[in-house]
Amino acid sequence: MVRGNRINATTFATPSDQEFVTTRVINAPCPLVFEAWTDPQHLPNWRQGPEGWTMPVCTVDLRPGGGWHFVWRKTDGTEVGVRGIYREVVPPQRLVSTESWGGKWPETLNTVTLAKTTGGTAMKLAIHYPSRAARDAALGTGMKEGMSPMFDRLDEYLQSL
Repeated sequence: MVRGNRINATTFATPSDQEFVTTRVINAPCPLVFEAWTDPQHLPNWRQGPEGWTMPVCTVDLRPGGGWHFVWRKTDGTEVGVRGIYREVVPPQRLVSTESWGGKWPETLNTVTLAKTTGGTAMKLAIHYPSRAARDAALGTGMKEGMSPMFDRLDEYLQSL
């Protein structure tokens, strides 16, 4: 994404058979990015999904062993939910949690790391799947195509604070 002289590209990689990694520079300081990633007051403002979706349920118990639960709702009433358990919480630089979409989708282990860099915060999201087939199935859902706009919204939202 180009804004003025800044280029904020979301990048994707599959460094192993079971891993998917997303990186992005967010134009805000680490503590603010961490807060936006973990505070139910901020999450629905940028993590609402594709056009026409909202996040009416957003609960976070931000501590190791604490849970999180998000539900997205489409304008036609369709709902999709996801939940997880925090394993590590190290503000403002690291967050490790499980993620479960239910049904046929296996649980993943997600690690978010944030580090100060020129232009703001270098964000890395590493998602570990139980198998290559599970990772590839998730990638086949259009997940990558939805992540760039989501991180664009995060950047825009943080600039508005």
